[in-house]
Amino acid sequence: MNVFDRKAKLLQKNRALLAENPVIYDYLKDEVGARLADRIFDINRKFPRVVEIGCGRGHVSKHVIEDCVDVLVMCDSSQLALDQAALPEQGVRVEKVVIDEENLPFEDNSVDLVVSSLALHWVNNLPATFSQVIKSLKPDCAFLGSVFGGDTLYELRSSLQLAETERVGGISGHVSPFTDVRDIGGLLTQAGFTLLTIDSDEIVVGYPSMFELMWDLKGMAENNCAWNRSLHMRRDVLLAAASIYQDMYGSEDRVPATFQVLYFVAWKPDPSQPKPAKRGSATRSFKDLNSVK
Repeated sequence: MNVFDRKAKLLQKNRALLAENPVIYDYLKDEVGARLADRIFDINRKFPRVVEIGCGRGHVSKHVIEDCVDVLVMCDSSQLALDQAALPEQGVRVEKVVIDEENLPFEDNSVDLVVSSLALHWVNNLPATFSQVIKSLKPDCAFLGSVFGGDTLYELRSSLQLAETERVGGISGHVSPFTDVRDIGGLLTQAGFTLLTIDSDEIVVGYPSMFELMWDLKGMAENNCAWNRSLHMRRDVLLAAASIYQDMYGSEDRVPATFQVLYFVAWKPDPSQPKPAKRGSATRSFKDLNSVK
């Protein structure tokens, strides 16, 4: 699997981090990071060692508290991101490590919780990464993450496709491919995880026009880095796409952009975990449920 140009993505991230005021583009990742951190608090235990894959500018770490975590290992492919990342509250020990998300350096059975927020959608080989994560976790420990879902930016994708079909007679790849609920669930199960919980959320952000949306995506380092991406787009195609976007989805003063976010919790198997009853062990039929007192 070699869908994404990982070197190009690192360059895009570093370029965004070197912008004059990168904090103004953090609104989406900060919101998702806060929601993911809430899910850490929902697990009723304290984690001695937590690894965050793709920490960025600390969108999750800024919410971590010592009541839940002893040591937080913040990991990212960009040293600039680690330098700028917001730290958790005092009392949480922090380690910063530059890693490649496709080659995790952690020893087997050495981590109590792995967290990743909006970072894994740029990984070429998700099955291999999930397999490395489950090996690094201790038994009965969790993998908690969020990724963009398949409906993300559907307005932008359809507008660009319609504009290119009209002006060029074909379409090119301008928006990165995303996964869906079934894919994430299947890949986690294939890697050996159990007790999966996956839920979907939609965040709709309004922009003055399509151009502000594309500018913010670049500021977030979420511009496309697929190998088959189109490196140039004609001016008339862009103008046509902006007009289609406004006409199909916009209101008088703004256009919406939908970000579908998939949250998941998956556990490494352990004999102490609850097991489903054996097939055929039921003592009542579903048709008799209304008669049960």
